Amino acid sequence: MLPTYRPGERLVVRRVSARSLRDGQVVVLAGLGHRPPADGQPGERAGDEPDMSPRWIVKRVAAVPGDPIPRDTVPALRTAPGTRVPDGHLVVLGDNPERSHDSRHAGYMTTDRLLGVVLRKVGQP
Repeated sequence: MLPTYRPGERLVVRRVSARSLRDGQVVVLAGLGHRPPADGQPGERAGDEPDMSPRWIVKRVAAVPGDPIPRDTVPALRTAPGTRVPDGHLVVLGDNPERSHDSRHAGYMTTDRLLGVVLRKVGQP
C-alpha cells in the first residue's frame, strides 16, 4: 500500500462486517491461501499446509456488493457477468498500481477474507 503504508508498519484495525464497508476505506484482508478461522482469529486452520503467501494484505475498497462493476479501471472484471458487484465480493485496489496485486489482476476478493478496517498507524493520533 505504498505510499500510504509501508511494509512492517503497525496499524490499528477495527473489526467490521462487510455490510458496513464504504468505497475508499482501507481494509485488511487475509492473504491468498489464508482465511480467518470461524473463531475470527487470524491464522492457519488446523491441518492446512503452510503457505508462503502474505498472511494479511492491505488494500483500498473500490466497490462493495451492489455497486456497479468498475470495468474501466479493473481489467480482470471486464468480462464479469452482471452489472453489479455480487454479494460476498469486494473490489479492492492498492495505492501503487504498478506494484500492487489486487482486483486489477485477481478480480473479486471475497468478503470472508475481511479482517477489518484500518483506523490509523500505530503511534499516530
